[in-house]
Amino acid sequence: MSDTGAQTVAYVRDTMLPQQEPPGTQVGAVKWLRENLFSSWFNTILTLVSIYLIYWVVMHLQHWFLGGIWNAGSLTECREIRDAAAMAANGGVLPEGGARDVACFAVLTDRWQQLVYGFYPSEIYWRANLAAVLLLVAISPVLFDKLPRKMLIFTALYPFVMFWLVWGGSVWLPIAAILGFFVGAIAYRLLAGAGSLAAIIGAIVAPVLWWLFAAGPFETAMESILPFTIQQVASKDIGGFMISLIIGFTGIALSLPLGILLALGRQSDLLIVKSLCVGFIEFIRGVPLITLLFTASLLLNYFLPPGTNFDIILRVIIMVTAFASAYMAEVIRGGLAALPTGQYEAADALGLDYWQAQQLIIMPQALKISIPGIVNTFIGLFKDTTLVVFIGIFDMLGFTNAIRASTDWNGIYWELFIFVGLVFWVCCFSMSRYSQWLERKLQTGHR
Repeated sequence: MSDTGAQTVAYVRDTMLPQQEPPGTQVGAVKWLRENLFSSWFNTILTLVSIYLIYWVVMHLQHWFLGGIWNAGSLTECREIRDAAAMAANGGVLPEGGARDVACFAVLTDRWQQLVYGFYPSEIYWRANLAAVLLLVAISPVLFDKLPRKMLIFTALYPFVMFWLVWGGSVWLPIAAILGFFVGAIAYRLLAGAGSLAAIIGAIVAPVLWWLFAAGPFETAMESILPFTIQQVASKDIGGFMISLIIGFTGIALSLPLGILLALGRQSDLLIVKSLCVGFIEFIRGVPLITLLFTASLLLNYFLPPGTNFDIILRVIIMVTAFASAYMAEVIRGGLAALPTGQYEAADALGLDYWQAQQLIIMPQALKISIPGIVNTFIGLFKDTTLVVFIGIFDMLGFTNAIRASTDWNGIYWELFIFVGLVFWVCCFSMSRYSQWLERKLQTGHR
């Protein structure tokens, strides 16, 4: 019987089956809906409930949004326009119960200058706009490695360019600040033969001495020889979203390298270095940011020599940077702790010294692992810039309260706060999406 079956039944196919279309549930939108929204009975219930909630919110808010008024000089005028439109739609009679409430977005068109620029002089808005455009140019080579590396030269010079454009004054002031770094580089080279420690100390002390004693006379002398000055703006006139950008991006740019140094110092075998780093990190993390801001605003001047004029925005930037760098140090320390011991042993086997190992092997991997935490700290720092309103610096939130207190817009509420929230959401969401793109690019899963 088995012999007969073996002779009469073919068990190897000698012809190809005709090509067929895939099942409809396995392709296109149907597959996406089935896998993401209706994969189980519980997910199906959650999907239907979510759709109903979205429908309910849209139906209750669409008239308020779509019927918004954009051209009016006050909240009273907004309400008059709203009532007139309701009467025109109801045969010249105001509907029973009054007209339906609509958004008064006219407050944004009427006060957008204050929300964006603060009290910055309107005739030189172009300077602030140019600084914002140049900011995008400066951060581009940092964010995208395919751009020419020579652009990093402008990235390094941008803080001084931004300072001169926004605050104005003599062009020789930022040039004198730049020369301080050249003085530090020269001191490092001259002292390199005396040892690395002496060279590092000289590279730190020399610029400080230049800025304290030589930068001012240099600026005065060059201004008398070749004057080049633009309209100067006081720090109290800078506000709105512009001050959030200045404090936020400056804090982000400075907190990352400081956080790396603090993380390395906390893991150092040198007792003094480790103790200083641990003390700084734990103290800053144990104090609310608003306390540090009040310290910068009220108490810092008591520790400075009489007559010293320490700009309030600079004081805030220092405190915000110190606060963010402490948290950044812990994020990076987590990335360092996640690396296997074999990476350190491999660096030793290659004969690399400490700084070479950190630069070429350890730190690239630690930073790659720490990308989500680093960006999370950046987002928190950018949102925390709104706390400066408590020390008298009017950012967007501060001007929102000031506008609501004016006689023209007394009673306005949701329109301003929705706008401020939307602006910050766009910035923070952009940072989040970039971090996700960078994670995929660097393959943080070590695949």
